[in-house]
Amino acid sequence: MGDIKVLEAVERYIRGEMNPDERLHFENLRKSNGEIDQLVVEHTLFLQQMNRFGEWKKFRSSLQEVHTDLTEQGKINSARLTGKAKVVYLWKRYKRVAAIAASIAGITTLTISALVWTITPKTATDELQQLKGKINSIEHTTKEQGKEINNVKNKISHTDNTITYTTGGTGFIIDTKGYLVTNYHVVEGAKNIAVQNSRGEYTARLVFADSEKDIAILKIEDESFKPYNSIPYAISRSEGKLAEPIFTLGYPRNEVVYGQGYLSSKTGYKGDTLSCQLELTANQGNSGSPILNKKGEVIGILNGRQKNAEGFSFAIQGKHIYKVLEELKKDTTYQRIKLNSRSSIAGLDFQQQVEKVEDYVYMVKVN
Repeated sequence: MGDIKVLEAVERYIRGEMNPDERLHFENLRKSNGEIDQLVVEHTLFLQQMNRFGEWKKFRSSLQEVHTDLTEQGKINSARLTGKAKVVYLWKRYKRVAAIAASIAGITTLTISALVWTITPKTATDELQQLKGKINSIEHTTKEQGKEINNVKNKISHTDNTITYTTGGTGFIIDTKGYLVTNYHVVEGAKNIAVQNSRGEYTARLVFADSEKDIAILKIEDESFKPYNSIPYAISRSEGKLAEPIFTLGYPRNEVVYGQGYLSSKTGYKGDTLSCQLELTANQGNSGSPILNKKGEVIGILNGRQKNAEGFSFAIQGKHIYKVLEELKKDTTYQRIKLNSRSSIAGLDFQQQVEKVEDYVYMVKVN
């Protein structure tokens, strides 16, 4: 979107000229793009200040008329007046910071003070008393407008910050810097993504998707997120072994749930070679859960999109994570992502392994 089109969209948004669909799209854009959000705030202040400047111009014209009238009556000496020059000087001096409401209020006060000093005669008159009353009224109005602008800014900053998440699944960490894997169908079409576990809730974004393999890679991008020191499990490059015990952790509800079973087939639904079949019951929300063996290796990603039958479920084979990552690394931004190939939880029983793995599995929430 070009700069001019962005400004046009911002003005239409501020003036309430967008239809509901356009407004919803623009508000989502503000949430995802800090620069757009800041532009809305600054442009709202700018329009408010331009309105205030128009009122100030009217007031200045009124002062000029009073000045002319007093000069004609001989009550002041026009030769000693330099008010116009001072007004121009003050405006040029402060116009670069006029985007801040407090500065506008300060400029107005300084300008009014300068004008009063230049036109006040030695002897008080009824006209000057009336003028002082007008000045006091303008100063009061300026302060009130400053408060209103601050209120507008705060209102804009806090509007629609709450996001309602409607669907979701599970994801797990594959790189200590906050990269996760989940199923592509979990985040397909998502406008906003968040991940949550006992560590907290963080915003995330989609960095790569492979719809054919049903794999997506997410990146946590939240200032409150602290990178991990290491990852306890490994990502297996080979297929799982038939009948080997496996377990999974996922979020079919708002808490992590453990499931245990075994590998019942090296192929998936209708002989799909991308997947494997598990003797494991899976529920909605388990999509994207890691499937681990006793060696502490991720051998699959639970694929809840494929139908379960009589306690069977299916998983995308873990080795395909490497293939997806190879595609992602074609973008030089992501070349430092490294999958862990050595498990530190091999030999532990499932209960001990779960304790080590739990903090690396997240609920994935989208809207």
